[in-house]
Amino acid sequence: MDPKIGKVCSVSKKSTHEFSKEIQEKVRLITMHGVDGDAHAGKYVKHRSRVKKDPTQLNIRQVHLIASELFTELTQEGYVIKPGDLGENITTSGIDLINLPKHTQLKIGESVILEVTGLRNPCRQIEDFRSGLLKKMISKDDEGSLVRKTGIMTIVKMGGIVSVSDTIEVLLPEKPFIKLDIV
Repeated sequence: MDPKIGKVCSVSKKSTHEFSKEIQEKVRLITMHGVDGDAHAGKYVKHRSRVKKDPTQLNIRQVHLIASELFTELTQEGYVIKPGDLGENITTSGIDLINLPKHTQLKIGESVILEVTGLRNPCRQIEDFRSGLLKKMISKDDEGSLVRKTGIMTIVKMGGIVSVSDTIEVLLPEKPFIKLDIV
């Protein structure tokens, strides 16, 4: 598959603050808000830990994406993880999400545009979900830098409907690229 084109494998949301999200046929994304009906949608931060620190922070974690290739890797390690299990809103295939530069835009289907803001930080809830899983979400690259595998966070630049099998076009920002960091 062309590295600049991927697809949507699954979409999920949950109206309450729980770790895993429920699979949907489609989701509606609202510009600068997130997934309609999801607990993490909104102009300002919705993640509980961030709300405690400063509830007036802009929400740069509106939509969470994880590559389905991670689930394949985890299956080989003995973990059965399904879309939505790790709290992602969109499960993708064919795109190396965690190595995209900051400000990359993802055009999904006909109209949706997401902008990549950073990496999701692997958290304790992953370990609570499956014992030993947190260690599988962090590795080191050839230079010894940490690699966080739990997907990316984005904001909705242009809303619309996202459905399974929609194409995802990767629109890279201008160089120099900015490496993703946790947000």
